[in-house]
Amino acid sequence: MNSSQLSKLNILWQNFDVNRHLRQQQKGQKACCVWFTGLSGSGKSTIANLVDKHLNINGHHTFLLDGDNLRHGINRDLGFTEADRIENVRRVAEIAKLMVDAGLIVLVALISPYRVDRELARGLFAEGDFFEVFVDTPLEVCEQRDPKGLYAKARAGFIKNFTGIDSIYEQPLIPELRISTVDVSTLEATEAVCNLIENNGVEFI
Repeated sequence: MNSSQLSKLNILWQNFDVNRHLRQQQKGQKACCVWFTGLSGSGKSTIANLVDKHLNINGHHTFLLDGDNLRHGINRDLGFTEADRIENVRRVAEIAKLMVDAGLIVLVALISPYRVDRELARGLFAEGDFFEVFVDTPLEVCEQRDPKGLYAKARAGFIKNFTGIDSIYEQPLIPELRISTVDVSTLEATEAVCNLIENNGVEFI
């Protein structure tokens, strides 16, 4: 047993009187995490933003964790190697869990390319608190959109370990919701996500 493992034996969980249940009551809602996954340019952040806006307008307490934005702060020390991507997802999942404990509806927009990492994220939450939304946009469509010019740079060799080009993306096997952005509009996708939240026991109380 190493020193890190030994030190953890002396760290006990501290319970407090103000808990998730009280925070949910205060906000009049049941908290959850909606995890948007898909290729770069698939529309994750766009849809998550519209869902966030819809919920906010209707008086709900939310927070949107966007992968690119987090890399400007808490994850700015991480690159795009496999190990760094795993750590990126781990940190975001832990933050999302804290925010759910705070009584918030948390929207996560993150490529999160590896299936096992998304399952580890799910494992942090109680059953019914985590919804995986697969924004299913074909690679060729994402490349055509290329809103940030990243695919062009990756194809030219200026960006390494780019998901979909020289780094794999593992599609979800059984997501709570699959959105084909080729077949539906962003407004229809937004409605589908809001329905998912309301129809799976995360009623607004």
